[in-house]
Amino acid sequence: QLARTDLERSRDLAMKKVVSGAELDSAQSKFTRLNAVVDQMRSNIAKKTIIAPFDGQLGIRQVNVGQMINAGQQVIALTSLDSVYVDFALPEQHVSKLTKDLETQVHLDALPGREFKGKLTAINSNVDPITRNVPLQATLQNPDHMLRPGMFAKVDVMLPETKKAIVIPGSAVSYAPYGDSVFVIEKQKDPQSGKESLVLRQQFVRIGETRGDFVSVTKGLKGGEEIVGTGVFKLRNGMVVTINNDLAPKPELNPNPADT
Repeated sequence: QLARTDLERSRDLAMKKVVSGAELDSAQSKFTRLNAVVDQMRSNIAKKTIIAPFDGQLGIRQVNVGQMINAGQQVIALTSLDSVYVDFALPEQHVSKLTKDLETQVHLDALPGREFKGKLTAINSNVDPITRNVPLQATLQNPDHMLRPGMFAKVDVMLPETKKAIVIPGSAVSYAPYGDSVFVIEKQKDPQSGKESLVLRQQFVRIGETRGDFVSVTKGLKGGEEIVGTGVFKLRNGMVVTINNDLAPKPELNPNPADT
């Protein structure tokens, strides 16, 4: 700024023939040189200034002032929370029903009682060869920034059509390598005494989807059949039983904690 002022003063005096042309040239040269120095300093500052590419919230700083850093080294995390993505998966048998923009409902253990609605925005083209699930991604609006990266969520996808299914508590299933089974309670009359009693019949079943404490049965059971809901590892085929539901646990669709 001082060099600019000196140059302007020298120009005024040169027009009045008070200073020589050599003095004006010297002031001009000084201004040009200092102006180049300022431009170089601005360029250096610009190279060392990090500008956020989008609006968001900053995390914890990973470096200190004056510290030398390398190319690609993380300085600080910048997160946009206005909308968030939820990664999850569904069994491969639902692939044909999945389309983008299907409604999703998300619940979090960290925010009990709240439901977040979103849309299915990405469907992976490959099926996981181990789990036989399809990786999916939903997008949720997050205006109050309550949802944070890394949170565990339960996601329900609203499929366009529903299918009737037989649903039983998962605790009613006796899982075994040779096949899963349940114990059906049937009335049986004693041929000698004529008295009726409740007898167990072990029925092998095919298990479908699991949701909360419930599992669906795709084969082996009929609607309306009565089964034993818990303690099946103690039972055997043909055992005579009595029904007492006083101490029976109540299965839940959304248990807390999950998978209990």
